[in-house]
Amino acid sequence: MPPSTTPEVVENDLQPFFVLHKASSRIKDRTPTAQTKLCKRNKLSSSPASEKQLRGSVTEECDHHLFQQPQIEAFDIVWTKIESTIKDVLRDLNASIFHDIQQWVLECFNATKLLGEPTISEATRSFPVLNNTTPGKLFTSLVSTRNIEYVDDILTFEELGNFLKSHGFHVAMLSSLEFSLKNGIADCLKALLREFLGGAIDSADISILASWYREQVNYNKPLVLIINDLERCCGSVLTDIILMLSEWVVKVPIIFIFGVATTVDIPRNILPSHVLERLCPSRFMLGTPAERMDAIVEAVLVKHCSTFSIGHKVAVFLRNYFINQDGTVTSIIRALKVACLLHFSMEPLSLLHGRTLAEDQEEGKSSLSPETMLKYIDELPLYARNQMVDHQTKMSMAEGLSDLVTKQKLWSTAVLCLYEAGKYSNVRLLDLFCEALSQDLYLLRSSDCHAGYEKDRGLFSTNDRCQQYPVMQCGGFIGQIVRKVRDLSTGVLYQLIESWGKITADISEVHEKLETLRASVRCEEGKSPRKSSKGISRRPASKISVNIDKNPRMLNSQAVAFLDCLVRNFLRPIEGMPFHEIFCFKNVEKLQLVLIGDPRRRIQVDLLEFHKILKCSCCSKSGNSLVPSRHDSSIMYSLAQEHGDLINIHDWFQSFRSIVLQHKNKRKQTAKQSPSLKKRKDMNGSADQNESSIQARFCRAVTELQITGLVRMPSKRRPDFAQRVAFGL
Repeated sequence: MPPSTTPEVVENDLQPFFVLHKASSRIKDRTPTAQTKLCKRNKLSSSPASEKQLRGSVTEECDHHLFQQPQIEAFDIVWTKIESTIKDVLRDLNASIFHDIQQWVLECFNATKLLGEPTISEATRSFPVLNNTTPGKLFTSLVSTRNIEYVDDILTFEELGNFLKSHGFHVAMLSSLEFSLKNGIADCLKALLREFLGGAIDSADISILASWYREQVNYNKPLVLIINDLERCCGSVLTDIILMLSEWVVKVPIIFIFGVATTVDIPRNILPSHVLERLCPSRFMLGTPAERMDAIVEAVLVKHCSTFSIGHKVAVFLRNYFINQDGTVTSIIRALKVACLLHFSMEPLSLLHGRTLAEDQEEGKSSLSPETMLKYIDELPLYARNQMVDHQTKMSMAEGLSDLVTKQKLWSTAVLCLYEAGKYSNVRLLDLFCEALSQDLYLLRSSDCHAGYEKDRGLFSTNDRCQQYPVMQCGGFIGQIVRKVRDLSTGVLYQLIESWGKITADISEVHEKLETLRASVRCEEGKSPRKSSKGISRRPASKISVNIDKNPRMLNSQAVAFLDCLVRNFLRPIEGMPFHEIFCFKNVEKLQLVLIGDPRRRIQVDLLEFHKILKCSCCSKSGNSLVPSRHDSSIMYSLAQEHGDLINIHDWFQSFRSIVLQHKNKRKQTAKQSPSLKKRKDMNGSADQNESSIQARFCRAVTELQITGLVRMPSKRRPDFAQRVAFGL
């Protein structure tokens, strides 16, 4: 341990450990047994066919090993694109709020300058300047983040600080940990000076900041102090800082920006009333975590910025994971990264994904072309080419992959149109996304469409034409959206159609169908203008109401027909399309195991099948049989599988001892000669020493199993028995 490390730090510094195995005996490696020699003779005298098969398997194994590096490179390409898209989305979400905060800071700074500017002699003094008898007020912004966890807020306030710095402001970023009772006002002030001045500052003197701000380069620019989490600050330390800075407000016009997670009334809970009088608060609201989540889902998973997608079960798991993790966007981004990594590590053909995406980005193409696909199919390693279906030619596979991307674009357009309409009924994109990915619901809708058109022709009256469309009978969020569109007013429906026009502008298949609806809207607009009030008054009231109600209902019916066409023709999940495995990750069990984990099961598997991970020659040849080269904990836990709830300590030790002494007994049998008296005494002493070391190894292995939670130590009631805690895998 280095001398600078304190015992307290060492106690809290938990490092991971690995269970290793002992090396084989050198004598055993040097002296091959008769069985090993026989195996070598058999290999030398093998037939040419078997030799060719062996060479092919070795080539494929080496090829699979070399294949891992291109997969990692493909993952880096795809995830870099996803990560940059997420950053752009979050930055665009906060752009308007950041501009409002910037304007507010400038207004506050101009208001602070009205208090008067100090002269050179006043600015160089080491005490505050007050023109009035009362201290100045500090302008304070309370930015409501509406997050339970402050993990997402760290990145948000870093972006805010960089945004203000780019506009020439002096910005200091302080964590709530700086305002702890342990640090006090001195350490807090030092941290403030380090943020503004840069470098190491050992003196806690606010006059240093006043002198620095008086310099020509730094003067006449706002000073902004950002604290990301007000709730976690110590009230007494924050009180001292506010009182001190309010007295220096003429020399050091600092403006506060506080991050508030729960409510804007939190300053009243942690600050006394005389301190609150020194603050002039304003309020800003950031987007909710659900809004940020919907924006990420739209950019990454619906619009498919990288063509990477997920299956229905994975989407439902990520939605529940987002809700259970208190709505933190950071947790869902990490889960999405793990899913992407698992996809590239488990699917060999995913190599096409990264390479074609990289080339199409360089050439500026919007989708994966068949030429790009065909180019990289020949470059796939042997292990990946063996995964292809034999009856599919290379060209048909390339065209199929390109067709898959095109259908995914149509699916994305249908989901975005439904989401735009769902905003009027407060439907979240994440919920709609999970429902649109369901293959079971798609098959159910398809069967309803075929049966619905035959039945609905005669059953439904012409009074409610919307009911003739099968999409009206759908449940879930899609049915809720369509029923809301049926009841929209004409003005709102016109705005919705204009929004659909922007979404479908680049998709000719959908835009042509929308143009028919927009044309009917224009016709209705042309018919409705001003008629004389006399003509209207002469008509009967019943006819007026019928004519006014008829046209809007017809427009709503056409809008429902448009949504019905989208759902029937384009809302086909990716899991039902050919070659979807290349782009779609759907192994939810693997993702759940990585994110949530099953540590006890993982420990059991590692102890019983550790040779599959280490791939050592001595343990791999033995298989499941116990050999002395295995680690003591692995031997002990394998022997514990032979017992029930209770393990007899004596029997457990004897079994462990017999396995450990296997190679030693064999060595003694080969060297059976009449030893001298002196050698006999040495052998007896070494035997006692070996017995003690075996007992020590046994105790250490039992302790390790107890720490991992697999075995409970003997109790006073039954001191000869240990109890098993975990059973099965």
